[in-house]
Amino acid sequence: MSGRDKFEKFEKLIIFFTYLMRLLPRPILIFLWDWTNRFSQLPFVGLRYVILKSMIKSCGVNIKIGTNVQILGWDNLVIGDNVSIHSNCYLDATGGIKIENNVSIAHNSTLLSTNHDWSDISIPIKYNKVIMKKVIINSDVWIGCGVRILAGVNIRERSVVAAGAVVISEVDSNTIVGGIPSRKLKEI
Repeated sequence: MSGRDKFEKFEKLIIFFTYLMRLLPRPILIFLWDWTNRFSQLPFVGLRYVILKSMIKSCGVNIKIGTNVQILGWDNLVIGDNVSIHSNCYLDATGGIKIENNVSIAHNSTLLSTNHDWSDISIPIKYNKVIMKKVIINSDVWIGCGVRILAGVNIRERSVVAAGAVVISEVDSNTIVGGIPSRKLKEI
C-alpha cells in the first residue's frame, strides 16, 4: 500500500486529530513534536503530520516527515501535497520557506532562510543583523542527501539537486545541479 493510499484510508482520523491538536498550546505541540521525532513507526509519522498541519502556515496532504527533523520559524513554513522530508533534516523557515507539490528532500539536508550580515565592524558578526530571504522549492523537485540550500534560493520545477551540493543561487527548471557551490550538470 502506497503512502497516498494509507493517507486516504486514515484521512478522516487525521482531520479529527488535527482539529484536536489545534486546541493545544504551542509549547505542548513542540514537546509532542520533539517526543515523536525519534520514532519511525507509522503512528508516529502520522502524529508528526498532524502536529505539522496544526502549526505551520499552510500544509497539504500526504506529507511524510522522517525522524529527527528540526523546524524553526513554524509560522513561515508552507508545504504542498505529496512531500517527503527525510530524517535529520533542518529547516530554518524564519525568513520563509515554501515547498510546493511532489517534492522529496533526502536525509541530512538543510534549508536556511536566514543569514548573518557582517557590515557593522564594531560588533562581532554573530551580533550583526540577520538577513531573511525566502527559499522556494517548486513542484517536482528531488533534493539529494546532505544538500545545503541557502537563503534566497529558488529551485524551479522538475529539477534535481545532487547529493552534497551547496545551492547558493537559482536553479533553472528541468536541470540537475551539483557541487560546491552548485552548478548546472545537465538538463533533464
